[in-house]
Amino acid sequence: MRARLVLEDGTVFTGEAFGAAGDGYGEVVFTTAMTGYQELLTDPSFCGHIVVMTHPLIGNYGINDEDFESRRPFLSGLVVKELCEFPSNWRATKTLDQYLKDEGIVGIKGVDTRALTRLIRKKGALRGYLTHSDNHPNELIVDKLKGLPSLNGRELVNEVTTPSRLTLEGDGPRVVLLDLGTKMSIARSLQSLGCRVEVVPAQTKAAEILALNPDGIVLSNGPGDPRLLPDIVVMVRKLLGKLPLLGICLGHLLLALACGAEVYKLSVGHRGANHPVKELQSGRVTITTQNHGYAVKEDNLPSELLITHRNLNDGTIEGLRHQSKPALSVQFHPQAVPGFEDSLEILNDFLALMGKCVCIGADNNA
Repeated sequence: MRARLVLEDGTVFTGEAFGAAGDGYGEVVFTTAMTGYQELLTDPSFCGHIVVMTHPLIGNYGINDEDFESRRPFLSGLVVKELCEFPSNWRATKTLDQYLKDEGIVGIKGVDTRALTRLIRKKGALRGYLTHSDNHPNELIVDKLKGLPSLNGRELVNEVTTPSRLTLEGDGPRVVLLDLGTKMSIARSLQSLGCRVEVVPAQTKAAEILALNPDGIVLSNGPGDPRLLPDIVVMVRKLLGKLPLLGICLGHLLLALACGAEVYKLSVGHRGANHPVKELQSGRVTITTQNHGYAVKEDNLPSELLITHRNLNDGTIEGLRHQSKPALSVQFHPQAVPGFEDSLEILNDFLALMGKCVCIGADNNA
């Protein structure tokens, strides 16, 4: 069956349909990760996006029952160059095609993803409509796209946050993870360091968090424009200084906003598992996993915020630390998944803020 990806500028990419039959609308973005498509599919930060995989062959190790990052995929569609229909992996329980069918996600294969990626890099993220139907002319779809809202006007966190509290047991410090669209590997990584992790919905109030008597608070990653979350910004401002805080991706942006900084939308977001980031104090460069479309403005950055990390591709701010309160944040995923584990030490920095430092890789009971 033929499928089409129609972009708001009138560009049309044709290919073959896979996944669930139907249509998908969203902001078309690309990721440069070469592996980890199962983790990417279930990363809630992709809510509202049609995702282009730049690696040419996708699906070769299938889908397993263990590597999910959330309860379901939240993306609007998937675009690949070549789809592997006969995966080879001892853990695989189904193909990528079958998984998307089961989850109601549309896909298109046989697309020139190199040309599509170059177009996005030139023009910035574009709204797109992925359809398996031949019933709608391209011109009508373009007109429809122009009338649909961009991600700048959509509040997505409430669509992806956990509906109820979840506890990961541990004998060490108690950490509250505010689920703004978290990847569960964040919680699992904290648990592997001995933490008892309480995952709570995004609507949880500051008083409710403090009533849990945590040793520290993590503001998770998530989708959408942080400027549309004023209530959470106020809540973070109430917590700032009371307990150690760690912000990751969206959490990084919300912590910055709570301190009086500004954020802006990137023309082309950072998405992939190969983004070089420099830690300014040591000069050390790490390869990081990222998935975001916004960044903190450096102009008029509040004096109490110290820049700790910088993206070596475009110079944007990748890490902050509050100079007088126990709070730090990074714009990348310290737990990787997929990707290199170069940045796991960020979690240890957070444990150090709580006075609970555990050496990465050491026995958690030591």
